[in-house]
Amino acid sequence: MKKLDFRSDTVTMPTPEMREAMYRAEVGDDVVGEDPTIQNLEHLAAEKVGKEAALFVTSGTQGNLVAVLTHTKRGDEVLMESEAHIYYYEVGGMAALAGVIPRLIPGNAGVITPDALRKALRGENIHFPNPTLLCIENSHNRAGGTIWTPEQINDVAVAARERGLHVHMDGARLFNAAIAQNCHVSELAAPVDSVMFCLSKGLGAPVGSILAGSTEFIKRARKWRKMIGGGMRQAGILAAAGIVSLKSMTERLSDDHTLALEIGRALSSIQHLTVALDRLKTNIVLAEVDPAWGTAEKLVKALATEEILASDFGPQTVRFVTHKDVGKVDADKLVDALKRLMN
Repeated sequence: MKKLDFRSDTVTMPTPEMREAMYRAEVGDDVVGEDPTIQNLEHLAAEKVGKEAALFVTSGTQGNLVAVLTHTKRGDEVLMESEAHIYYYEVGGMAALAGVIPRLIPGNAGVITPDALRKALRGENIHFPNPTLLCIENSHNRAGGTIWTPEQINDVAVAARERGLHVHMDGARLFNAAIAQNCHVSELAAPVDSVMFCLSKGLGAPVGSILAGSTEFIKRARKWRKMIGGGMRQAGILAAAGIVSLKSMTERLSDDHTLALEIGRALSSIQHLTVALDRLKTNIVLAEVDPAWGTAEKLVKALATEEILASDFGPQTVRFVTHKDVGKVDADKLVDALKRLMN
C-alpha cells in the first residue's frame, strides 16, 4: 500500500522532465564561475523576482543565513516576527554563525505591521545593539501558509528604511504567496533588498534554493556562501532541475491551494477537529485537535497506521501540506481515515 505523505511539500520526487534535464546538464566548476547551467538558473531566477542578480544555494536555511551574514555585522540586531522560520527552525545559525541578536515582534498571522516595527525599534542608546535588518516571511510557515500582500510588504519596508534597516524576505514559498493573490513574484519582491525562495518546496526540485538581490549584494553573498561551505563544483546537475521548476512548476501551485482548501473544509466538519479556514490561503492546512479526543502526536501516530503521514505542529496541532505528489484521491483517503479515527 502506497504511503500518502502530507508532511511537507519538500517530500516530492523529481519529475521525469527534471531527471532528463539533470542527466543532460552541461556542467563546469561553479566555484570559479564555469558552470553554465547554474548561470542560466541564476539569470532566470533573478529575472523572475525582478532583481539584478541571484545565487544558487543548497537550501533555504543556507540562503537565509548568507543573507543575514551579507547584510549585517557581528553584534547587530535583526528584527523578525516572533515565529519566523529563520528564528524557529534554522538551528540558531544567525546567532551562532552570524553573531547577531534576534528581536522578536508579535505578528498577526505572521504579518508585522509598520507600527509594531516602529515600537520594537528602540532609540539610540549605548546599551542597545544596532538594528540593521528586518526579516519577513512570505508565505508564513507556522501561521499556516498565510501571506503578505504587496501593500503590506511595501508599508513595513518603508518603516524599516526610516531607521536605515535593510529588508530580507524569507520567501521559501514565495511562488505560493504570489499565486494565492494572483500577482507576480516580482511585485512581492520589489520592496525588499534581498529575497530567498526554495526550489525544493512546492516547485518539486530535489535540491536547492535561490538568494537574489542587487549585483553588489550577490557578489558579497557569494563569498559568504563559500566561507560556510556552500561553494559547489559541477552542481549544474542540480540546477537543471531548478530551471524546470521555474519554467514548468509554478502555475500548478494553484492546484495545491485548491486541494488544501478542500481538505480544510472537509476536516472542519469532522468531530474533534477545527480548521481556521480564514487563514487557509495556500497549501498548508493546520488542524486543531480537541484535547477531549487526544493530542496531535496521538493523531499522527494513528494516521501512520493507515499509511498516511502528517506532522504534529504543536501539542494540539497537526499540519497537512499539499504538493504535486498528492491528489484528489489521496485527499479523499485522508478525510475518510480522519472520519474513522476521530469517532
